Amino acid sequence: MRTAFRPEQLADPHLKEAEHALRTCVHCGFCTATCPTYLVLGDERDSPRGRIMLIQNMLESDRRPTRETVRHLDRCLSCLGCRTTCPSGVDYSALIDTARLHIAKNYRRGPFQSLFRSAVLYLLMRPRLFAFASVLARIFAPVLPGKLGAMAKKAKRRKRRKTKMRFVLRTSPEAPKVLLLEGCAQRALAPEIDEAAARVLARRDVKTETAPLCCGALAYHMGNVGIAKRCAKRVIEAFEDAKADALTMTASGCVAFLKDYGSVFAGEPKWVERAQAMAARVEDFSELADAPKTPIADEAARALTIAYHPPCSLQHGQRIHGRGEQLLKEAGFNLVPIPDAHLCCGSAGSYSLLQPKIAEQLRARKLDAIRSTGATIIASGNIGCLTQLSGELPTAHIAELLDWAAGGPKPI
Repeated sequence: MRTAFRPEQLADPHLKEAEHALRTCVHCGFCTATCPTYLVLGDERDSPRGRIMLIQNMLESDRRPTRETVRHLDRCLSCLGCRTTCPSGVDYSALIDTARLHIAKNYRRGPFQSLFRSAVLYLLMRPRLFAFASVLARIFAPVLPGKLGAMAKKAKRRKRRKTKMRFVLRTSPEAPKVLLLEGCAQRALAPEIDEAAARVLARRDVKTETAPLCCGALAYHMGNVGIAKRCAKRVIEAFEDAKADALTMTASGCVAFLKDYGSVFAGEPKWVERAQAMAARVEDFSELADAPKTPIADEAARALTIAYHPPCSLQHGQRIHGRGEQLLKEAGFNLVPIPDAHLCCGSAGSYSLLQPKIAEQLRARKLDAIRSTGATIIASGNIGCLTQLSGELPTAHIAELLDWAAGGPKPI
């Protein structure tokens, strides 16, 4: 499609990247079939094709975004299912991220909405405070109204598990080292996931060094680039200081953002090369993990029927397909495929808190698909998905299941 950006606008590297993505789009409409919000709402403006038109008009005019434009762009999950299905290879991620940064700079939200968004980001990025707030939320969830009630009910679904066993495994002196970021929300909700991941890697003779740092993804996707870059700089410095062979996290959404650090710092000579060098060493946990050499012997585990939900950030963001299923099958677990597994569950980072009605519709749709499989447990590779889908069936991270298969604690 044609664009009409002025030369001075294209001096901005993010806008230039967005302009290239806009030119790539041919408006074929294939993306509408894989867009969760379009399938639920049926509004062209809530499809990738419709949003691309809104983004182009907003960015080219360089004016204050309209309330209607902001509403439809806010409803985007950034699941990137559209990118996977696009025959022209449109980088929708570049478009929606640039649009959100533009909105953050040029649009004034209402007082309550601004306060709520700030509170969500503040809580999610502070694990101790978030853990305390989650306890209160479980108590007061029934009486809180609107978005506050939705946020409280979400916290109530997933309760932190305390494993009966906690142990670490030693590695050889020559073992390669991986820096494992603990993130923010997961540190409060399920720190046992990283403990399991460390044991899975140790069995491969891979040493893990942990760092209690946030990657900045939540802030960036909410348009707060300043906070996001401060987080990213701390991560880059920690990785350089650790002299690790690789960097990973057990939250696939965070890993997808880490791999895109080069774009975050586009146009900043002091940081872009360091960001790109680090991003080249980032690997998803599923890329580093191996299944146990001997399939699990526990009869209770073999009796499980597992529905593995591939996170959007893994299959569409990182474009890693089938790895989670392969690992679980090799470990001896019984897996069943989920119908329409390419569709988002509605978690999408802070989305389920900011757009609870749509998120609940997507959750219900995903759980209906999972029920149709006869599964007795839900597995995934992202804490957001696990939290979103908790409440009916037991949930477990792939790291916990692989650890269990090799003799670690039972995760459910």
